[in-house]
Formats: sequence, C-alpha cells, structure tokens
Amino acid sequence: MPASAKKSRRVAVLADSDTRWKWGALTANRIAPENADESDIRLDGYLLRGRATPTARQLQEVGAPADSLREVTAVEFLRTMAREPYDVLVLALVGGGVQAMLHGLKRIWEGQPERPVVVTGYVGVVYEKLADGLLLRHGADLVLANSRQDAERFRAVYEGVGADASAVTEVALPFLGGAPYTGGHDPYTVVFAAQPSVPDNRRDRTYLLNRLIQHARKHPEREVLLKLRSKPGEHTTHIEELPYQKLVQRLDPPANFRLVYGHMGEVLDRTDLLVTISSTAALESLHRRIPTVVLTDLGVREVLGNHHFVGSGCLASWDQLDDGHRPVPDEEWVARQGVAAGGGSYEAAFDAARERIAKLLDRPGGLPALTPYYTPATAPGYLPGILARHHLGPDGSPLPGAPAHDREPGPVRQIVRRAARGAYRHGVQRVAPVIRRMGEL
Repeated sequence: MPASAKKSRRVAVLADSDTRWKWGALTANRIAPENADESDIRLDGYLLRGRATPTARQLQEVGAPADSLREVTAVEFLRTMAREPYDVLVLALVGGGVQAMLHGLKRIWEGQPERPVVVTGYVGVVYEKLADGLLLRHGADLVLANSRQDAERFRAVYEGVGADASAVTEVALPFLGGAPYTGGHDPYTVVFAAQPSVPDNRRDRTYLLNRLIQHARKHPEREVLLKLRSKPGEHTTHIEELPYQKLVQRLDPPANFRLVYGHMGEVLDRTDLLVTISSTAALESLHRRIPTVVLTDLGVREVLGNHHFVGSGCLASWDQLDDGHRPVPDEEWVARQGVAAGGGSYEAAFDAARERIAKLLDRPGGLPALTPYYTPATAPGYLPGILARHHLGPDGSPLPGAPAHDREPGPVRQIVRRAARGAYRHGVQRVAPVIRRMGEL
C-alpha cells in the first residue's frame, strides 16, 4: 500500500543549516493537509553534514521539533530515500545541494512505482543570484515562492530560459505569526537584528555596533538589544568571521545595552523598534506591525540586500532614529511581500501548495521522473562540479570512495568525521580570515 493511502502522512526534511532547518520543518507543517493534527503527520529530519550543520543549541533555539532527527551525508540520505516510503520530501538546502539531490533522487527512484512529492524554496528574501539559485532548484515538483512578487519573478526566469514554470507555487514565509504590536513596552525596546555575513568587514560592523551603543547612551530610558544568531564557534547559513561578541569586548557599552540570543519571535514579543540591514527578521516584524527600519547608513546596495526594501517606506538612518523617527510602511509594498496579512489570509497563503501536493499524491500511476533543467547535455561544464561536491557522478550515482556508500559508518569513522569537521570549521572561521588579512597588508 503506498504511503499516501495511509492515515499518517510521512514527511522528510533535508536541511544544511539552522535557518534552513527552521524553514523546512515549518514549511512541512504549513503544507500539511488542512485540519490535520500532530498525530496525522510524521516528520523525519535529516541534517546534511557540512560546515553549517546546526548544533543542539541552535536546533533548540529554532523551536521546530521533529519525530526523528539525524545527521547524514548526501549519499547516506539518498540511500535512505531509496528504501523509505515518504509522501513528501522538503529540500531545505542551498541551490547546489538541491540540484545534487534532485539528480541523485532521480537515479535512485528510476523504475519505482511511487515516489514522494519533492518541495523546495528559499528561507527568506531573494536578493542575489536569482537566476542561478532558481535554475539549481528547477526539477522539484513545487518551488515555493514566499510572496506574489517572488512568484512573478520566478516564473519569468523559468519561462525566459524555456524551462517549465508550473512548479512555482506562491506561499508565504512559514515562520510569520505572533501577536500584533499594540503599543510601547516598558521600557521601550530597540532591537538590532544582526546578520552573519552582512556587512562583511570589520569597519562597517564596528560602525554599526558603535551607532547602536551611541543610541543606547542617547536614550538611557530605552532598552537596546543586539539580537545575535549564533555563539562564537557556531556556524549558520552564512559564515560569520567577525562576530559582534568579539567586537563589543573592545567597547564600553552602557547598562541599557545587552546582547541577546533565543527565538526571534520571543524577542519580537518585547520589541518596539526593529532595526536591521536586510534581515528576514524585518519581514517578521512588519507582519506583526512592529515599527521596522532598514538602515541606509552603509548605502542602499545590492551587496547588502537592503535594495530589496526600496519602496517599503522602511529605509532610514541612525541619525533619523536618534532623533525619534518612526517609519510608516507602504501598504502596497508590504502586501506584495506576503506579510501583514489580516484575518485568516496568512493561513490561506498555503492553500495552493496543499492542493497541489494532494493532487500529485493522488495522481494515477504515480509521479513522473524528476526533470531538472540542468543535465549533462545542457550544462556539461557546470553540473558535474556541483554533483561532485556531494560525491555524485554526472548521472547522479555515488562516485567511487564516496563516504558511507556501502555501509553505515562505524564508531572509528564517526570519530574521524567529527574531528575532521571540527578542523574544517576551525580553518574556515579562524585560520582563513587571518590569511586573508595578512594578504591585505
């Protein structure tokens, strides 16, 4: 009996970082059948082994539990998918990882009468590498767009290269929610939502930190919080080479300035003004009608991602904030981003995805083979390198010597893996930045 005929729907999520796990797990819950309760869904989580594999603390902070959760290599995951009868598979990965899995899955499911519905998408605002990222995701049954604006852009890219655009499905960010903002807290709280890779240099990050501290000194009646994504030594979706925790050690912030971690939604519960460069936290804040500022101090530039907020009404500088400016978002812009939805319209944003998945699961004769846009014929100079990073050959099969191709890893191999990953992370976060700085001398 196919898995889809059972009462309980089985869903797998493969993620490669803390934020992508959050997006993938919450998306899996949002696209579950309407009126389904927790007993109707079994969610198995798989964490792709790499530099950004989340720690236990990060997973707890994300607050997206699963019925099971384990770390895997790409080949281990494919081997599991060959034998487990899942209904839906959510690929919450960087574009190259999605492409590799699509080719690997296509190969292992050849000749099988049933396969899961494959879903992928983006964890937040898409402000760079639009064509590259989209074409690497092409081939999934559903490519989720988090807003009407993204859905239009996604379809335009696919149609522009002659690729099938029918997989593009408009939804919304799965982690929006929380109580709407009703007024000032005591004390009035300003939160700066930091990003691991934006800005990417010491000068700009030090500037932002100094302005935040200056704001705290100028407004001693306010609580000023620096919301951080990770602790030193942890990796997120993006590499953070200059943690604010280290930069602040050289300064002398006032008593009303603090560093905070934790779930973004809980921090927003006490926020009166959210400030950021271009974090997705801005969309969470706007959804709850919290006054939100996207900083212009470092310019409005594609490399910062704040160009995405042109027309939002949220662009402002620290000088304006110090003088008491409160932004007023543009309602039309906000609506196009799929946020600030009133009543039940936010939940309805996932109806199209639910309906599409239900139709695919009930498709007579099962689902057709996955058909990514990139193939050895269409991208012979690009695709093999992407697949090789995940120990896959041009046809999606494991390369000779691929880790855990023929057996589960033994205790010794597991120890060696952990040591190697620790050394790799140390090199990325500690050694590489030093070498780069020495090269700039």
